[in-house]
Formats: sequence, structure tokens, C-alpha cells
Amino acid sequence: MRKRTLKRGLTGFWWFTLAFLYLPLAVVMLFSFNASNSAARFTGFSLRWYERLLGNEEIISAFANSMVLAIVSSVIALGVGCLIGYGMYRHRHRKLGWLIVLIYLPIVLPDIVFGISEMAFFVQIHRLTGLFQPGLGTMIIAHVTFQIPFVALIVYSRFVGLDPTLFEAAKDLYATPAKRVIHFMLPTIKPALISAFFLSFTLSVDDFVISFFTAGPESATLPIYIWGAIKKGVSPEINAIATLMIGAVAIAAIISLMFSRRRQA
Repeated sequence: MRKRTLKRGLTGFWWFTLAFLYLPLAVVMLFSFNASNSAARFTGFSLRWYERLLGNEEIISAFANSMVLAIVSSVIALGVGCLIGYGMYRHRHRKLGWLIVLIYLPIVLPDIVFGISEMAFFVQIHRLTGLFQPGLGTMIIAHVTFQIPFVALIVYSRFVGLDPTLFEAAKDLYATPAKRVIHFMLPTIKPALISAFFLSFTLSVDDFVISFFTAGPESATLPIYIWGAIKKGVSPEINAIATLMIGAVAIAAIISLMFSRRRQA
């Protein structure tokens, strides 16, 4: 009896937690289809706010910047993070505690501290050399720096889960280093690479703080645009933007989860 009561209590707590997390998102998505310009009363179903999005050049530009930023930074972070993750695996028997700390630091560091430090660095470099003027380029560099640790840890965990004798078997079969990479390593860690890419993509699309401190006047992303727009009040148009972002991030997260489960299987 006690076990049944405890199980029901835990089940109820589980559903309450899910409702607490996702009901606000559901409300935002619902009011994005509101027929009237009201954030408090739903008067009817309409797609007028999504139609306005298609005709808003500022939103289209912000969306394009977000996609370019997310895709380019994720590709770069994937390449660099993969090399770091493999290097951590190859030299895992050495005392590399300091390296682990450096990799974890961007993950645990508050975004505002990271963003301010990146901004100060770019400003100083631009003042001395004329390079790194705030814009999409500096945003890509900043995003790559906080995406790399996630990619490196995912790739490292994948290598650790492999049987070490597989590497020796590839050598015994006279496979050259290039062939070992192309025909053994890349296919083996492919699910981890795909998961790392979509995780990096999601982090980039969601980021606001670091993007805000490293952006230029012509490189506003969707989160930055939304932050500027809500100063005038939350309109259904903002809800529509948020709904599209929720959908994009959800799709990327689902794809990443699918590949993660496939990797575990």
C-alpha cells in the first residue's frame, strides 16, 4: 500500500514538473495564433502574425544571421572539438587534470562573464590591429569557444566506450593512418559527431548573452531582436518568433536524441 501510494505521489510530481516546465511554452505558442493584439485574452485562431513575419525584413535578417552563426560555428566547433576529444583519449593515461579544467571552464563559467571577457578581448585587439571589428565574425569566434568543450566531451566519451583492441586490429590489418580515420574512426564515432553538431547548433540558436556582447550593429540575431522588441511590449508577433524558435530547437534536440539512442544501442 505504501509503495503504491509512493509511486502515485512520484508520478503526480513528475507530471506536475512537466506541466510547470512546458505550460508557459504552450501558452506562448497558443497566443502566437491569437487573432487580436492581446497577450492576455485569446479571441480566435489566426495566422496573421506569421504572415507579418514573412514581410518583416528585420526579422528575416535576424533569422538569417542566427542560421549562419549557428551552422558555421557548429561546423568549426565540431572539427576542433573532435580533434581535442581524440587527443584527450590518446593521452588519457597522462596527468591532464589541468586540461580537463580548461575544457570544463567555459561550460561552468557564467555567460555574462564569458560575454564581457570576449567583448573586452575583441575591443583591445581591434584597437591595436584593426581586426575583429564587432560583427558576425566575432560572434562566430565567441560561439565556437563555448561549443568546443561540449563537442570534445561527447567525442571523448564515445572513444572511451570503444574497445582499445579495435585500434590495434586496424594497425595489424596494415591500415594507414588515413585509412584508419576514414574507414574506422569516423564511421564509429559518426553518431557522436551528429549529436555534438546538433547540440552545438541548439546552444548557438538559444544564446543571447554572449551574442549580445560580441554583436555588431548589423549582426543582430533572433534572440537579440526579440530582446529589443519586447521593450515595447510582448505582441503576438514576438510569440510567433518564439514559437518558431521553440520548434527549431525542439527538432534539433529530437534529432540529437535519436542519434544518441542509436549510438547507445
